[in-house]
Amino acid sequence: MLSQLRTHATIPAADLERARQFYADKLGLTPTEELPGGLKYETGDSWFLLYPSRGAGSATHTLIGFTTPDIEAEVAALKERGLVFEEYDFPTLKTVNSIATMAANRAAWFKDSEGNILGIVQFT
Repeated sequence: MLSQLRTHATIPAADLERARQFYADKLGLTPTEELPGGLKYETGDSWFLLYPSRGAGSATHTLIGFTTPDIEAEVAALKERGLVFEEYDFPTLKTVNSIATMAANRAAWFKDSEGNILGIVQFT
């Protein structure tokens, strides 16, 4: 059943070529395969699909999370590439230098060229 299957994320892009450039320039990612339905990216032991859609940027939640053992280093490296992180100041969630601490975990969020929210998380 489903519990035995691998999962993957699907991320919409209003302009697939613009998104491809963003994922290359800002995130350092190159598609591993060009499929009829979009671009396949492999990261670690998982993958995600960037696909053309007019619904890009309409989600108000994180579409994909990248797990890291060192969130400070990852955020700093991405900022050096020109990536801008979201800053939040809510009663239950506040970022400090782009990173939020939630119990034992830490996370940071940014938007891609299509307005989709992507995240980085460090589980401790």
